Amino acid sequence: MFEEAIATNRANWDERAEVHVRSRMYDVEAYLADSGRISSVVRNDLGVLAPHLPESGIVGRSLLHLQCHIGIDTLSWVRLGAVDVHGLDLSPNSLRHAERIAREAGCAVTWVEGDARRASELVGRRFDTVVTSAGTIVWLPELSAWARSILDLLEPGGVFSIRDDHPILGAMGFEPWEISDDYLGGGGTRTYTDSGTYTEDSAGQITHTTNHEWRHDLGEVVGALLDAGLAIEAVRELPYMDWPAFPELVACEQGWTLPPGRPRIPLNFAVVARRRG
Repeated sequence: MFEEAIATNRANWDERAEVHVRSRMYDVEAYLADSGRISSVVRNDLGVLAPHLPESGIVGRSLLHLQCHIGIDTLSWVRLGAVDVHGLDLSPNSLRHAERIAREAGCAVTWVEGDARRASELVGRRFDTVVTSAGTIVWLPELSAWARSILDLLEPGGVFSIRDDHPILGAMGFEPWEISDDYLGGGGTRTYTDSGTYTEDSAGQITHTTNHEWRHDLGEVVGALLDAGLAIEAVRELPYMDWPAFPELVACEQGWTLPPGRPRIPLNFAVVARRRG
């Protein structure tokens, strides 16, 4: 049903990968030069996940990273001590770069190409931890199969964590601030064209300019995970995000936040869920 839109997105992300590996935002060379470097995305993810891990943290736990893109965050989990690490992404060109970066970093990761909604069919094993974050689920047409796949991918007692852009942001225009699109899910496909991406100075670098996104409100995310049989352990709304989604944001320790005096709205959300033993 959504295959044409998914194929269009795949072509777009294949091109984005070429832009992103050269960007200051990802700073691949600095990452390779410093074997102790951990991405800010994973530092933020671990802050959400850590209270739900054993005393040893992520060390020694098998891990699957869904929608891993060029693998910088996936490799960060390896550097933190995760084992048997897998990264899955829709874009073959993203994975080509991820494989090269992992090889140069001396990290062992298994890379899998495919749709996150069908990850359990593609990977064929279970993990202690499954993670996804930072601009992922808007690229999925629906979440029921995604959530069932996550359940199937987890060992009994295993934990899943998502931290992503808060869905309220997709409903808002910022110049001026007003509601300009759906917040609630189920409104169909949002299609737009953009010759750039979210890294710096990227305008005009993408030729596959069409993007298809799908709104998923917070209730839909939590409901899909519950319906799949997962136990929700935490739901958080956070005042920061990983990229400057609109001009008013200012730098902060976690990434980007609203300046003092602006209305306090969530910029990220996070959900932690567990497969019962």
